[in-house]
Order: sequence, then C-alpha cells, then structure tokens
Amino acid sequence: MSGKGAPVPGAPVDATGLDVVVIAGTWHDEISNGLIAGAQRALDEYGATWRLVRVPGSFELPVAAKAALEAGADAVVALGVIIRGGTPHFEFVSSAATDGLTRVALDTGKPVGFGVLTLDDEAQGIARAGLPGSDEDKGFEAADAAVRTAMVLRDLRGQ
Repeated sequence: MSGKGAPVPGAPVDATGLDVVVIAGTWHDEISNGLIAGAQRALDEYGATWRLVRVPGSFELPVAAKAALEAGADAVVALGVIIRGGTPHFEFVSSAATDGLTRVALDTGKPVGFGVLTLDDEAQGIARAGLPGSDEDKGFEAADAAVRTAMVLRDLRGQ
C-alpha cells in the first residue's frame, strides 16, 4: 500500500443538488461497512443527496451502477471487497468488476467512483477501510472522486 500520489482534496466541495447512489457488495462486512461509512462521510460533508444499494458481490456492481445512472443518478460510488484465494476466481471477479465499471462510466457519460478493494488478505482491507486505526479511507476517496468528477462534467457541459 503506497498511498503516495493520492489526491489531496482542495477547496471545500458544494455538491448540493447532486444525486449519488452508493452501491456496495455484501462480502467482508467489516471492511465493506467501513467503506460505506467513508463514502457517507464525504457525501454528507459535501451536501450531496445519496442512497445506499446493496448487491451480493463485486461482480454485480457494474449492472447495478448502470441501472442507477440510467435511472437518473448523477454519479455512482461502487464499493466492493475482493480477497485473493487459492483459485483464479480473484482475477476473474477483479477484472470483471473493473472492466464493467469502466464501461458503465464510458457508456453513460457519468462518473463511477471506484472503491473496489482487491486484496491479498483481510488485513490489507482493514488498513484501507477508513476504520479506526486504518491508514487510508478508500470509501471517502471513491465518493470524493465521483462527486468531483460529476461537478467537472457539469461544468464542461455548461450545466
């Protein structure tokens, strides 16, 4: 975990009027709940309107993200936890989630904050989940990225 080069939030963000859907997998409760709490902190701090939707796992994030954006959400924050095991399953799910969420963002023209943790073990997730004692808060970072990108897109489109 490098943490080097992570964006440092600049000026305060006013996301009033922005509709965001947080979509989170249900695997690895402690880590995923920490990610959700981090996203909630960012969205509440920025004044965005948001709601939480749970899906079974990270593989299901892209289809739910696409549905949320097509239903009118301005942005999605996708949160998931994938821990490496002894089979190729990790690579398949990680690739499908990453490629699928990228495709959703490009196909809809709306931002998807990427908060899918791909981990070798649970300890790495705890360190990134924004829990007390964590080194990073990837849920906050994913929500921050989604909101800031939505605002850039609004500006570029003259809205």
